[in-house]
Amino acid sequence: MNRRYFTKLMGLGTIAAATGLGTSTSLFAASSLERIKSSGTLRIGGVADGAPYYQKSLADGSWRGFYVDICQKLADDLGVKLSILETTWGNSVLDLQADKIDVFFGLNPTPERKKVIDFSGPVFKNAFTLIVRKDTGGEAWEDFNKPDLRIAVDAGSSHDSAVSRHAPQAEVARLKTASDATAALQAGRADAQCLVMVLALSLRAKNPSIGKLVMPAPADFTTSNAGFRREDDQSWREYADKWITTQRESGFVKDAIIRNMELVGVKESDFPPGFDI
Repeated sequence: MNRRYFTKLMGLGTIAAATGLGTSTSLFAASSLERIKSSGTLRIGGVADGAPYYQKSLADGSWRGFYVDICQKLADDLGVKLSILETTWGNSVLDLQADKIDVFFGLNPTPERKKVIDFSGPVFKNAFTLIVRKDTGGEAWEDFNKPDLRIAVDAGSSHDSAVSRHAPQAEVARLKTASDATAALQAGRADAQCLVMVLALSLRAKNPSIGKLVMPAPADFTTSNAGFRREDDQSWREYADKWITTQRESGFVKDAIIRNMELVGVKESDFPPGFDI
């Protein structure tokens, strides 16, 4: 590097610093897609105990789960290696914003999340369901919209929102985590727990006696999407979004989900009639 070129670089750096340009907007910033290709690595987040989405082996640290399979194919198609950073559902958005990961699969595009990160279209379709104690009847949301019905949810979640929409008159126990809501159901402190289909099927597979699975009418569907760090250059989000659409249409996404549901003891025949991923 000659002195003139070095002086030019220093001058540009001084201008960037003086004008408050951050990394994402500086003259030297590469888009996420450029960084992935130049580094040869796709960085994703994974939730260690998030089966069937993600699961980390305690024995050797290896990962499996349907989002691991999907991301591995994405990395393969990009011609790069896959790197998985252990995170949590709650920290995944922060990890995206901090540029620790390039994408996180498994987020619902809530209004609050849309304020700070970008999203792909749906990776797969899910539905809100209820795990109901066997002595509690009902097949429609209106059957559970009663003051004497106690429904447990994890506070602030999409499950909480669904119950607020469909059963505002019910007594809602808003607990810290989904596991706490399950414990309330098991202990008889709740008559039902609201969970999305994939998680409800997983719970019943582990503990069939906990209650029956109901997909209340009218069906309320939600989606699981991929989240991206917000940046001016949208090439990475656009590439991934088109790739996801192609994999959905080819059946790869559905096959990956059904295959990995076996990690939690769920078969395709366990899905309710008429429900399609």
